[in-house]
Amino acid sequence: MVNEQGEFQVSQLADLFTVSAMTIRRDLDKLAKSGLIDRKHGAATPVNILNSERAYADKMNYNSAEKLKLASVAKKLIHPGDTVFLDAGTTTREIAMAIRSVPDLVVVTNDLKIASDLLDTNLKLIFCGGAIQNETGSALGYMAEEMLTGLRVNVAFIGGSCIDEDFNLLTPTAEKASFKKKILEVCGKAYLVADATKFNSQSLFKITHLSHFTGVVTDKVFSDSELVSIERQSIQLMTEWEEIS
Repeated sequence: MVNEQGEFQVSQLADLFTVSAMTIRRDLDKLAKSGLIDRKHGAATPVNILNSERAYADKMNYNSAEKLKLASVAKKLIHPGDTVFLDAGTTTREIAMAIRSVPDLVVVTNDLKIASDLLDTNLKLIFCGGAIQNETGSALGYMAEEMLTGLRVNVAFIGGSCIDEDFNLLTPTAEKASFKKKILEVCGKAYLVADATKFNSQSLFKITHLSHFTGVVTDKVFSDSELVSIERQSIQLMTEWEEIS
């Protein structure tokens, strides 16, 4: 309601749902921690979709079970000897943890936390350096993109914060949009990894349409009309229930 209709006072919501103001405050605090709304004193406001970065710790704890499921699906798409790019993000970090024991992998990433997680493995690790975004611990910008230009990877797993109703992948910053577009240029297969909460949301910068990915790894349950649109637009879904060869 907040994101569709605008700011609500705590007292308004308490009256509307016939509960105490304390209950409303508690619920609003949970929503704000998940990045679904913004909070200010005595009220809830729509989340800033144009330029927002949720705190990394909040992202890591949010939908953790779902991320583990997506990582399990992604692991089936990786084979010994592959060169794998892992985009920055908490879902791709779960993929990194899932593939630690896969033999003979080369892993390329721009995420400091993913690189740190893989330091004590037998995987060959390549870090795309550049200016570090403090909020996420990821390298972005000219230097990181230049390093990507000289690489070729078998398979890339790309995270995304927003997917609109037309199945476009969006992101809040120009730097992220540019870097993710560069990833798509240097990989043989590209998979978008996105849980259900990323769909039907908006952000400022368009990266690409979901049909341009080899597959979309997601736990979202789509409506019949959405499935018709997905098939018409040649979007390939990869879910935990599908058999992946």
